[in-house]
Amino acid sequence: MVNLEWYRTFKSVYKNGNFSLAAKELFISQPAVSQQMSMLEAHVGYKLFNRKSKGVEPTEYAKLLNNLIIEALDRLENVENGFRSKAVNTNQLISVGISKHLFSSIGSSLISKFDYIDFSFHENEMLFELVDTKKLNFAVITKKYDTFDTIQKKVGDIKQIIVGSSNIDASEVKSKIKAKELLEVEHWLNKQKWYNHDSGIPHVKLFWLHVFNKKRPSMISNFIIPSEYEMLDSLSKNTGVAVVWNCNAKQFIQDKKLQIIWDSKQMPTTEVFLLSGKNDNLINPFQEIEAELKKTLE
Repeated sequence: MVNLEWYRTFKSVYKNGNFSLAAKELFISQPAVSQQMSMLEAHVGYKLFNRKSKGVEPTEYAKLLNNLIIEALDRLENVENGFRSKAVNTNQLISVGISKHLFSSIGSSLISKFDYIDFSFHENEMLFELVDTKKLNFAVITKKYDTFDTIQKKVGDIKQIIVGSSNIDASEVKSKIKAKELLEVEHWLNKQKWYNHDSGIPHVKLFWLHVFNKKRPSMISNFIIPSEYEMLDSLSKNTGVAVVWNCNAKQFIQDKKLQIIWDSKQMPTTEVFLLSGKNDNLINPFQEIEAELKKTLE
């Protein structure tokens, strides 16, 4: 199978005579350039570059390959650049990755700002990988990465809280919380019907760890609905409690469809970041997305 990225990288290495310069030109890491050239050499069956004291020099096979592909590759890049220029001057299509649990409360705020967005749902590790390999323009993540090939900016904080359906009388437990009678609070919570978006109950475990100093919650999940927003919608129409992101519960609470049971000071906030690759064509949409996300997370 033809991998056009290999040939694009080959062209840059051939032109620059240096893996580092090619990496800077393509906005990828030097190890990525080296790996792609190794894969291309394995694919064509010939050594393409010899290392020297400063950079690399093409072999005779590389010179032949360059003559064979350069015209077609230049033509393809001209088409690509023309399409990109047209898109920038009219309505730019951007791709944005985000957790499905945060889309309704955070990601959907971008829809009114752009004419074309291709959303995809993944969690932090996959989102970083997709942006790092230029398969996504942007990602909204809740983890900071140490990398030179991407841009990350904090856009706000979110926090996990316990909410309950509006038909629950929570006056007793709230008084216990105020009095810091944690055993009584936990006992009350264990008697409730619990809603979770994941059978592994990651939110609940984290809340119990920080607030009760326990690694293993004693509560039992009654209902597992694999989307936090849909779970909250279902909870608002029934009876029970859940640990959720405050940004997801905000509108339900404002509409009095849910109530805050416990917003504990012991529960730390989680930073939210906007992630993108280093690309001049993405500067303007990055700034627009950053501003909108900051406003949403105020």
